[in-house]
Amino acid sequence: MMRFKRFSLSTVLIWAALLLVLVFTLAPLLFMLTSSFMTSRQIVRMPYSWIPDPLYSANYLKALAGNDGSWIFLRNLFNSLFVSITVAITTVLIASITGYGIAKFNFRGRNFIFMLIMATMMIPFEAIMIPLYMVATGLKMQDSYAGLIIPFLVSAFGVFQMRQYLTTFPSEYLDASRVDGLGEFGIFWRIVFPNCAPVIATLGILSFRGQWDNLLWPLLVTQTEKMKTIPLYISKFAEEKLTDEGAMMAVAVIASLPMFILFGALSKYFIGGSAVYESRKG
Repeated sequence: MMRFKRFSLSTVLIWAALLLVLVFTLAPLLFMLTSSFMTSRQIVRMPYSWIPDPLYSANYLKALAGNDGSWIFLRNLFNSLFVSITVAITTVLIASITGYGIAKFNFRGRNFIFMLIMATMMIPFEAIMIPLYMVATGLKMQDSYAGLIIPFLVSAFGVFQMRQYLTTFPSEYLDASRVDGLGEFGIFWRIVFPNCAPVIATLGILSFRGQWDNLLWPLLVTQTEKMKTIPLYISKFAEEKLTDEGAMMAVAVIASLPMFILFGALSKYFIGGSAVYESRKG
């Protein structure tokens, strides 16, 4: 006879709640994807049909070309990719070096420096936005990649995250490497950095996403269309009077792809990072 596993009422309720959360999470994404293959008339038709019939792929061509046919979307896409990747790389490198120094080297004022870095996290970006803009203007970094990248080369949160992770890194490995004659930079680059994959992936994804979604600073520091980023393109596309809802959804799908690809490539490190940290802490 087949035996059916009995589930308690609490287990059933938990799974039902998780399933409900999953539906509410995936429904907007599914709507974005399906409506990107529909005409505007099909999108607003009620009840909404979740299966496009027929597939209207012209939305993606219009999304790339823009309402004015300038094809500036490709340049804006490149700008966002370049800025986000550069900031993610520099944030990981600088934060990991700084976090390693604070976590594993004893020097006078170490705790004070760490607390000073932590204190900067309490300052909202809106409070320093205007002074930062004045500095960028004084250094003639407006409408340039330097103006988009330099203010975000490193984050206090990244230093905090790397420091907290590296405090659990066994110091015996470092001492053994020094005995073997390996220099401090070699210890960091060959021993410490390769063993920080979970926290590096997490910090890289968060840094990339932060710049990919950044709207306020590029809105201030860029003037020409060729230097604008994806969030600005989407904002302009949505504000135009003749916006095609299907093309708007196609723009959203294309703009979402890099984040899905990045998370898919690094998900095993991103998800496993907390488990590794807890196991080392224990």
